[in-house]
Amino acid sequence: MSTRLRWGILSTSKFARTKVIPALLRAPSLEVAAICSRDAATARTHADTFGIPAAYGSYEELLADPSIDIVYNPLPNHLHVPWSIRAAQAGKHVLCEKPLGMNAAEVDQLIAARDAAKVVIGEAFMVATHPQWLSVKSSIDEGVIGQLRAIQGFFSYTNTDPANIRNQAEAGGGAMMDIGCYPIFTSRFILGRDPVRVCGQIERDPQFRTDRLATALLDFGGVFCQFTCGTQTNPYQRMQFHGTRGRIEIEIPFNAPPDRPARVFIDDGRDVFGTGIRMQTFDTCDQYTIEGEAFTAAVRGERPVPVSLEIAKGNMRTIDAVFQSASENRWISLS
Repeated sequence: MSTRLRWGILSTSKFARTKVIPALLRAPSLEVAAICSRDAATARTHADTFGIPAAYGSYEELLADPSIDIVYNPLPNHLHVPWSIRAAQAGKHVLCEKPLGMNAAEVDQLIAARDAAKVVIGEAFMVATHPQWLSVKSSIDEGVIGQLRAIQGFFSYTNTDPANIRNQAEAGGGAMMDIGCYPIFTSRFILGRDPVRVCGQIERDPQFRTDRLATALLDFGGVFCQFTCGTQTNPYQRMQFHGTRGRIEIEIPFNAPPDRPARVFIDDGRDVFGTGIRMQTFDTCDQYTIEGEAFTAAVRGERPVPVSLEIAKGNMRTIDAVFQSASENRWISLS
């Protein structure tokens, strides 16, 4: 198949406009062919800004366009599964933003829709195709730090705007859904399996009722992952992997910069002063461009879907268990 696949952007979300659309426009294997909004004028304005040919004044119009091959869904969390199902029923392949749904049961609905429509659907965890994560996984698999024993993560930012979708509980807002999903996903990605049990603690904003601070402990059987995420904490992110002989630290694990090299630090463990640390750099790249190319290749049948719905369900099951653990103040088994 030589022609570029045509993508349609489901909404004019700020994240799509600032991160994903500019990156997709640089991807040679695809064309950003259409964008939609609930307001036709808004859609046209953003289409003109990016040079996108078609602009639609409703989501339904975009899904009815027979020339669109792939739909990118960056809608709020509570709309991920309903509109991805509608896209599948319209015969479109779908790349849906994370977290894929409001819970694991919703992912089952999307799996059923995918199978019935015989389309390709994936979750947009861009870290799964970034070179720094592929390299770290390879290094750990090869035993560079010995046997992996513990994973530590932190991801936070400050957002106290009540109008922001991330602070609206009914729309799937809160720290765990928005950013806690990343250390869950990446620990599963590195280990290639799901945790057997989880324990979580949550502190909620008294006004929003969303979790503004959350900590979880994931027991992978011989490996523990501990992470904290927050929406009213200083902006920061790190992931560290501790082995029997050394340590790997990813400097900016999730919002990898598109304008400078990504950096990973590999410590051979000789002392606590960092004498044995060496820095590994990765060529400047845009992880959303890579993600778009990878998903397009999956639709063409040239590679597996980077993050399948089955993998996505494992993430949602873990998130569900963290919330249940925090509510019941006990370990929750996932076996």
